[in-house]
Amino acid sequence: MKHGVIILDDDVAILQMLKTNLASDDLHIYLETDSESAIKCILTEHPSVAIIDINLPNKSGFEVLQQIKKIDPGLSVIMATAHNTTQNAIEAMKYGAYDYVTKPFDFRKMKTTVQKALECNLLNRKVRFTKEREPVNKEALDEDIMIGSAPEMIEIWKMVGKVADSDATALIQGESGTGKELLARAVYNYSKRKNRPFLAVNCAALPETLLESELFGHEKGAFTDAHTRRIGKFEQCNGGTIFLDEIGEMSMANQGKLLRVLENQEFERVGGNETIKVDVRVIAATNKSLLQLVKEKTFRLDLFYRLRVVSFYLPALRDRMEDIPLLIDLFIRRFSHKYGKKIKGIAPEAQEMLLSHPWEGNIRELKNVINSATVLCKGDVLLPTDFDALLEARSGMKEIDLDMVGEDYYAVFWSMLEPVFEGLCAKNKGAIYENINMGLEKALIHMAMQKTSNNQVVAAKLLGISRNTLRDRIDRYKIGSPDS
Repeated sequence: MKHGVIILDDDVAILQMLKTNLASDDLHIYLETDSESAIKCILTEHPSVAIIDINLPNKSGFEVLQQIKKIDPGLSVIMATAHNTTQNAIEAMKYGAYDYVTKPFDFRKMKTTVQKALECNLLNRKVRFTKEREPVNKEALDEDIMIGSAPEMIEIWKMVGKVADSDATALIQGESGTGKELLARAVYNYSKRKNRPFLAVNCAALPETLLESELFGHEKGAFTDAHTRRIGKFEQCNGGTIFLDEIGEMSMANQGKLLRVLENQEFERVGGNETIKVDVRVIAATNKSLLQLVKEKTFRLDLFYRLRVVSFYLPALRDRMEDIPLLIDLFIRRFSHKYGKKIKGIAPEAQEMLLSHPWEGNIRELKNVINSATVLCKGDVLLPTDFDALLEARSGMKEIDLDMVGEDYYAVFWSMLEPVFEGLCAKNKGAIYENINMGLEKALIHMAMQKTSNNQVVAAKLLGISRNTLRDRIDRYKIGSPDS
């Protein structure tokens, strides 16, 4: 597939030089000397990259930039000028240019810049920038993709395009449910390590000793249940990328070991003396303020700076409200496809109700609400009645203080069940006790397996059950199978 590059300059000689130096089997190059013709070309040919001279007759390059960004916000635009001023650079980036280059061109650097702009554009194409409903193929419905038209999200994608190919450690910050792992996968997918392993580890899901073994492995006999040598995630991921979620939950001891890996790319397995050398890129994420944890002396300052070579901050859903309709549309189509329903969309009053909801659980909460509403929907449009009980149940949950709850989860489950209890009784017709118990057990088993990357030994310890019991429940509920 060829990707389009349009070049707009009133100097024909420069156009021909750029065309000659950028010529490639993968590129289709369009040359224009007139701004209106260039805009028409963008409307009809949908190029991926544009190179625009700032100093044009009749209309400035900045005016053209603003106009085409309204047509295609995802288009990667490189602004070019013979007059290198701070004001020009600031204006170019302010209006959404991908980069700013000066004449006379260094054609080797220009080719690299165009290639990076093309990669950024391809990444942006995974993000739905339009307000209109777009066709989405089956593969896109089956996988998690990031969607957004908010300016903050566009800046994040521009940053991904700039840093993906480096081996720099990255830190992703943001509230729970904002899509930190998806962003980590985007960095991985557009990096030179994309054909090597990507492994995710949730540092909050495992006790300190198990996390150390999970990351670095252990030798036979290192502790009671260490019957054989185990290869850790860093060894498994050699040459690839490891994603450490909830890094703020890692113990000080494990932080020290991680710092050594980041600095020297080496470590020892638990109970071992052999130094293991690896080549792994680390992407970490947290929903906490690491600086605050540093002040509280629960997080190492040197590790914080070592992780924050590249820093991303994912905005909360309430700070990118314009993306909610796009997300609603995607999730409706995804879950309609999953459950074999033909839901066309959402009623305006139902959408208004969702727009006014605080979404403290961010995109994850919205996704789960649409999932449940799709299951409950009896027609071909999601109505307010499909959401009432769901939103009421979630608004009663807020943030649970686990220290206050203790070991009695009565209040937690009461707040979840009470708003929907009558509807559940009517739907289950006398089998509510069995169905809810089975649902809770299945959710616990499935979540434990997911959080431990399907490691049965670690999941059984996490749940406090035997491995045989765990296997029995996995088989009973078909966890991990396509029907799960």
